[in-house]
Amino acid sequence: MTRRLADRLAAPGRDERASVLMLVPAGLLIVLIMASIAVDMSLVQLRQRQAHDLAAGAANDAVTAAADQSDLRSGDYRVDPEAATAVVEQVVAASELAPDVVGSPAVHVTADGVEVEISLYADYIFAGVVPGSPEGLTVTATASAGVRTTFALCPV
Repeated sequence: MTRRLADRLAAPGRDERASVLMLVPAGLLIVLIMASIAVDMSLVQLRQRQAHDLAAGAANDAVTAAADQSDLRSGDYRVDPEAATAVVEQVVAASELAPDVVGSPAVHVTADGVEVEISLYADYIFAGVVPGSPEGLTVTATASAGVRTTFALCPV
């Protein structure tokens, strides 16, 4: 009887379904880990786009609202740096992203317009369950806005 069992185990084509059963949980774990990485990185990308949109909106508002009115009446264009900073801070404070803003936005006024740099904190969803891993990432975006001072007249 033991001879038949040994022959059956040594025979080619024996049933190996049990070994596949052990590989399925390992494969499923790998798929879940890769999916969690993809979700966390997509959240970082979303925060990057939101930071850029907020910076672009704040720069656009600052370049128009902080223009020196007396210079505009005389035909010149100049942005008041203090007014531009105040406008950017108001736009950022009114945004739904205000709780996630890291630090205060950096405002640079140039001769061509206004440049705004904003940093947002992006929380990870799945990486926090791994001990020692960071709970999030800070992303930074920069946008600028300017004004054209030459106007082309359209023929009537």
